[in-house]
Amino acid sequence: MATGLIRYWAAAKDAAGVAEESFEAATLAELMTKITSGREKLAQVARRSSFLVNGDPVGRRPHDSVVLPDGATIEVLPPFAGG
Repeated sequence: MATGLIRYWAAAKDAAGVAEESFEAATLAELMTKITSGREKLAQVARRSSFLVNGDPVGRRPHDSVVLPDGATIEVLPPFAGG
């Protein structure tokens, strides 16, 4: 089980109510389940978001296949408007 920091940006930050928080999870799927439990607004934003793990894009990989290293920084990036 890894520990690390999750950072929320834009609408994800608003939905989470914090800019960042620590986490404990083995995979990105487990982390998403933990952070969205009881936080429906954050769950809605997270479903539309992109994720970075230590700066590397997750892309279309299934979240249960994304193993989180200890000390990881996860970025939650909702869709941004503008150019």
